[in-house]
Amino acid sequence: MAENRASGYGEGAAAHTGGYGEGVPCWVDAQLPDLDAGKRFYGELFGWTFDVPDDPGVDHGGSLWAWKDGRPVAALAPKSDGRMPTVWTVYFATPDIRRTAGRIVAVGGQVVMAPFPVGRLGAAALVADPEGAVFGLWQGERHPGFGVRHTPSTFVWAELYARDIDAVNSFYGGLFHEALFGEGARPDFGRAPVSDVFPAEMPPHFVVHFGVEDCAVAVRAVVRLGGRVQAGPFATSYGIAAVVSDNQGASFALLQRENRRFGVEPA
Repeated sequence: MAENRASGYGEGAAAHTGGYGEGVPCWVDAQLPDLDAGKRFYGELFGWTFDVPDDPGVDHGGSLWAWKDGRPVAALAPKSDGRMPTVWTVYFATPDIRRTAGRIVAVGGQVVMAPFPVGRLGAAALVADPEGAVFGLWQGERHPGFGVRHTPSTFVWAELYARDIDAVNSFYGGLFHEALFGEGARPDFGRAPVSDVFPAEMPPHFVVHFGVEDCAVAVRAVVRLGGRVQAGPFATSYGIAAVVSDNQGASFALLQRENRRFGVEPA
């Protein structure tokens, strides 16, 4: 276990095989109009391979899991309605998805998609905070979430760009207090004013961050693969980041941990 904690991105894969605590980002997926194009883009950018979810006998509507070094790291799903946004969504773990959804409504949020079963893997819901930023909830059963994170080409951070930082800190602090502020908490979820990176008229939203060894090199790869750069690279308190979009318009971020190397604890 100590060796797994030595990564520059925090805890390693073995620390998470038993599931994720409430309020911890545990999964991400992208809703895309063209899954084959998504496979080509992310396969080349991150070295991901793709296969159907590990849920024998269940039809998941064409969704694919992305794998890195034999472990699941994300999902790509076909858009069932062209009016739906092309977007990456971050899911937070919960032991009781209906109770958590109820708590969100009670403090001013809303349920966008009520809790529903995902085969034998678990249950999911889409919700929104009081400012309208959409995120997911995941109650894992056979699938607790990421098989690995905090390594190159896997999830490393979720940043919420919001209008009222005090209000969202109060909302998420009340909802996921132990994950954010509890004893020994090592959160990988931050909040920032939307105007720090985006135009002031941009609505509040989450940006999923994937780890890279060299942000500038990864940005060039995104452009070469048909994506575009929205912001950066720029320095943050958690590393060097760039907000980009893939070749279908789904936004995400690349994150290079500043002054750290993978697998080595900073001095």
